[in-house]
Amino acid sequence: MKNLDKYLTLLGEEVDGLLLTSRYSRHYGAEFDIAEAVAIVTKAGCRYFTDSRYIESAQNNIKGFEVLEMNRENSFTKLLNEAIADFGVSKLGYEQQYLTVAELIHFEKELKAELIPYGKQIASFRGVKEDWELDLMRKAQNITDKAFSEVITRLKAGMTELELQAELIYCLYKNGATGLAFDPIVVSGPNTSLPHGVAGERVICEGDFVTMDFGAQYMGYCADMTRTVAVGFATEEMKTVYNTVLEAQLAGLAISKAGVPGKEVDAAARKVITDAGYGPYFGHGYGHSLGLEIHEAPNPNGGNAEGMPLKSIASAEPGIYLPGKFGVRIEDVCIYLEDGNENITHSPKNLIIV
Repeated sequence: MKNLDKYLTLLGEEVDGLLLTSRYSRHYGAEFDIAEAVAIVTKAGCRYFTDSRYIESAQNNIKGFEVLEMNRENSFTKLLNEAIADFGVSKLGYEQQYLTVAELIHFEKELKAELIPYGKQIASFRGVKEDWELDLMRKAQNITDKAFSEVITRLKAGMTELELQAELIYCLYKNGATGLAFDPIVVSGPNTSLPHGVAGERVICEGDFVTMDFGAQYMGYCADMTRTVAVGFATEEMKTVYNTVLEAQLAGLAISKAGVPGKEVDAAARKVITDAGYGPYFGHGYGHSLGLEIHEAPNPNGGNAEGMPLKSIASAEPGIYLPGKFGVRIEDVCIYLEDGNENITHSPKNLIIV
């Protein structure tokens, strides 16, 4: 089934039209990415509006929508109201999680239809991936693996975190990324205790852990991985923490399959860390789904009592973070299948000392 056809199944008594304002939902429905646009989906017709910067690309690549140009004479709201009238729309579902308050006030004032919050329903299909989407994500992850294999040959004591981050970004694009899934996290030494630390001028030293959390974007779809490596040497405490995190990740992966509740996957990994005495130092969830966005649903974490769907895809990223000392995180991405999972991250997970 085409993604646009999935959106059409949402239409009925609650809403008879969908207003797609987010880049992600427009990409999903049109199966092509345009940076700035608005789209409307109804059973009577679908229209996609963008401006002169993107109109040629949209007209050449978007299928299933009538593509029209927005300009000074034809604003988004004017074009939307024409579609609302032409298609007989009275209740328009919108993505409340992506609109600013100002945008919502504007639409409520200008559009000739009742606006209904419908973001959860619009996003619901993205939790289960089509085979072609999984292929794009495997490609993105393969690019990410290649970038890691190259960047660790460039990592050395004496360079700054920012210099390493620049090398990492170069390696991602060099190996075929069409974008970055997110701003990479590159931290070293005591900064590795910051799960989402930001690269700075700190000089990487012998005896440091270096954590790199990064991912390629390929044709709009995201990859994600984290590796923690040691520079020069690792102390016994560093090795113990590293091996505990690795054991925790493997415990989570061992029970990761379709139908298993997300909280059970999280609990399996968390038990390993807790039993080792590091429970207070693992504060975030075990993982998150990803796709067109780096954080999607459903999630393998303690707040999800639902079974992970077949062909959902999520990260596996337990960590231990000792304030002022160091931290370790190891992250792979796996596809949830009937009899287990497919780990699409292929970089080594043994403790690498460079």
